[in-house]
Amino acid sequence: MSAKKGLNLTLKIWRQKNNKSKGQFDTYKISDVSTDSSFLEMLDILNEQLINEGKDPVAFDHDCREGICGMCSLYINGRAHGPDTGITTCQLHMRHFRDGETIHIEPWRSAAFPVIKDLVVDRSAFDRVMAAGGFVSVNTSGNTLDANAIPVPKEDADKAMDAAACIGCGACVASCKNGSAMLFVGAKVSQFALLPQGRVEAKRRVLNMVKAMDEEGFGNCSNTGACEVECPKGISLENIARMNREYAVANLTTANS
Repeated sequence: MSAKKGLNLTLKIWRQKNNKSKGQFDTYKISDVSTDSSFLEMLDILNEQLINEGKDPVAFDHDCREGICGMCSLYINGRAHGPDTGITTCQLHMRHFRDGETIHIEPWRSAAFPVIKDLVVDRSAFDRVMAAGGFVSVNTSGNTLDANAIPVPKEDADKAMDAAACIGCGACVASCKNGSAMLFVGAKVSQFALLPQGRVEAKRRVLNMVKAMDEEGFGNCSNTGACEVECPKGISLENIARMNREYAVANLTTANS
């Protein structure tokens, strides 16, 4: 039995030394790529090839390679995380591509996510939004109540868990024509707003997180829905609506107090 034929591909990869320098697409040829390889394994093979040729390898971000951390974020042939749905780049396999195909690989395109090098972007803007309010403060003065002793309706618990599934990869921002982070922020607001532990500081949370989001330079939402479609965890647009309601109530309450 003959061995399974690998893919011969042309890669057009965005190369950029840093955020201050001008970037460009460079073209690379790669041969005999197994269709069982993941997309990141294919890039590993390319980098090994470049290193052996004495060239600078392509910088790309990755960590767990299990679809959990969101670090592997790439824009592939015009789609966040590539041509499959509901997965991160590390879960994308080369069987989704054809022999002889040209693949365009880019970093996230957003003013709030400046390029560090090549395909790696700085997503610390998300960290600063979270630091503004994405947490629950607990009084530990001796009157702490065990979280398991607080009853939570199952529907609310399920929705909170769905919102908490957001891994902060930034696909929503990269897919949005406005570079909006409202799906991310909506998910992070919702995961606390739906639970009694998060209601204590709900108003302050949503006001601070939305303010931080705006200060980071993310665009506004115009309800095109691209963020939900490309989100690898299927985060629902309902979370944006919930955040808007939370924000409106917090603004009104603050203005009248």
